[in-house]
Amino acid sequence: MLTCKEFLQELNDYLDDTVDVDLKRHLEAHITECPNCWVICDTTKKTIEVYKGMKPQVLPDDVYARLMTALERKLAAKKQQFPSG
Repeated sequence: MLTCKEFLQELNDYLDDTVDVDLKRHLEAHITECPNCWVICDTTKKTIEVYKGMKPQVLPDDVYARLMTALERKLAAKKQQFPSG
């Protein structure tokens, strides 16, 4: 049986239906036995369905600028924490 961590690592591919048949069988067996992972899978699937039905929204310029600044800070902090080379 897969662990919850292993299930969550494969969740994206499972929902995109890009996992091989054997792994898909193991993932489905896990969610039939694990109520927590079933809820995560079901909620994620429903959330994706809701967003697929929505039209793209344009972010106001100030929100976009704040978002990009926050992402740049986060990326810089990660680079400091895990320098390459």
